[in-house]
Amino acid sequence: YAHAHGVVVEAELGTLAGIEDEVVVEAGHESYTRPEEVEEFVSRTGCDSLAIAIGTSHGAYKYKGDPYLDYDRLEKVGKLLPDYPIVLHGASTVIPEFVEQCNAYGGKVLGAKGVPEDMLRKAATMAVCKINIDTDIRLAMTSAIRKALAEDPSNFDPRGYLKPAREAVKQMDMHKIEAVLGSANTI
Repeated sequence: YAHAHGVVVEAELGTLAGIEDEVVVEAGHESYTRPEEVEEFVSRTGCDSLAIAIGTSHGAYKYKGDPYLDYDRLEKVGKLLPDYPIVLHGASTVIPEFVEQCNAYGGKVLGAKGVPEDMLRKAATMAVCKINIDTDIRLAMTSAIRKALAEDPSNFDPRGYLKPAREAVKQMDMHKIEAVLGSANTI
């Protein structure tokens, strides 16, 4: 149905822990993607890209212990689906400076921990071609807005406090494209 209407389909196989929209999956109840299922899943669904579960999770609270990505699982998926677009959902780093700035200006993002950028960079050199980093973008924007409003409490004009927020998002995106995704100047 989607393809008939010109819509690209990204599917997810496996379950990520964390919170996304209204869906909550408690840590310990996630299920990693089983490499032996990927070929049949892609063939039967006709999806255009596949998000796999290898240790990332939705939201700002990804790990209670040490961060972990199952590179062996990723490598197996990559061998089974060569040149196929593999995606990581829930892969924000939750950069501490943005958490600290957000909290310094009234936020309550406490104990947040994300996927280290060097781990994401390694995944990007393997089979992964798209890494979702929504939480990092949200934190960049929110921390800039909180700071701008705190520094000028009389400002009620969104044009004033959204300008630094847009710049923070732009800088975050440029950093991720260059340092993490390794996709700067690839076109």
